[in-house]
Amino acid sequence: MNSEKIGRIIWHDLFSSDLQRSLDFYRRVAGWHYENEHATDFAWGGGEKDFILALLDGEAGAGCTQTPEAFPNSWIAYVEVADVDASCAQAQELSGTILREPFEVPGVGRNALLRDPAGALIGLALSRHDYPAPTRQFGPEIYLSGRSEFPAGFYLELFDWELSAASGRTDGERRIVGPSSTDIGRLLNAGGQDTQAMWVPSVRVDDAHRAALEAKVLGVQLLEGRPSKDWESNPVLLSDPGGASLCLVDS
Repeated sequence: MNSEKIGRIIWHDLFSSDLQRSLDFYRRVAGWHYENEHATDFAWGGGEKDFILALLDGEAGAGCTQTPEAFPNSWIAYVEVADVDASCAQAQELSGTILREPFEVPGVGRNALLRDPAGALIGLALSRHDYPAPTRQFGPEIYLSGRSEFPAGFYLELFDWELSAASGRTDGERRIVGPSSTDIGRLLNAGGQDTQAMWVPSVRVDDAHRAALEAKVLGVQLLEGRPSKDWESNPVLLSDPGGASLCLVDS
């Protein structure tokens, strides 16, 4: 464990039921390339299986796999903690739900999956290596609030994340800040009372709106409630070909 990573988002997993289309999409839109990592005890189903690593400029910041049974097509962000089991217990005390109990990822570390009190999916990780948190593929995460308010107390107690004061901006942007003033993400209104809250990754691209035009050619759709174009990085919210939500943001 690297103590400097505690409280930071250190990894993303993509679950897709149409994995090849999803891989082609991110290759074309974000410039990613892929490597297969062979697992002898695959974390998502057991047995021997190849796990696909997504890389940019030599840095691996995400893994991609076929959607496991009973999970949605989605991106999952993992937050580094000092003790996954203890954090799971604390999350339950804070009205979170354990979606998958702590499990080992051989050669990597220990993980777990939660839903926060508003229903958003978030992962826990204790990494047993000294690699720094990746920075090239992803920008600050976006929390899309839905029918529930952002559970600020849950994230403050669990990860020491704080929500900034309201900015007065017309797009409703508020920042989520972690330990040592780490820029964790943005809180945005999802634009629909029936929408469940979710964490959405910001995928870095050279030009977000140009990439969005290319993405539409590949069959993706803009999400409702996307931020206004005057937001600082001109983000564009989309659903990828496999149905996972993401944000395209300028590098």
